Amino acid sequence: MATTSTIAKQRQRERTVARYAERRAALKDAVRRAEPGSAELAEAVAALSRLPRDASPVRLRNRDQSDGRPRGYLRKAGLSRITFRRMAHRGELPGITKSSW
Repeated sequence: MATTSTIAKQRQRERTVARYAERRAALKDAVRRAEPGSAELAEAVAALSRLPRDASPVRLRNRDQSDGRPRGYLRKAGLSRITFRRMAHRGELPGITKSSW
């Protein structure tokens, strides 16, 4: 299980990404549209670099919803492989059965 502080920091990053998403998208679009070497490009890049680091969605990490484990994450379930297996054995995941042959 991940520590409470790492889970809290992840949630804070998610809020920061959501807060700056619109502004960041507009600046990224301005960078794409600007002529190479123009003052407009330099201004947009500078404004983009002034945003907080945690405003970038790349800094987010997929974590298990139940215990916050960052590794072995299964996107479809939103769980780690360990939690997924435990819940599947208990029958808590509809449509999931343990295979045996």
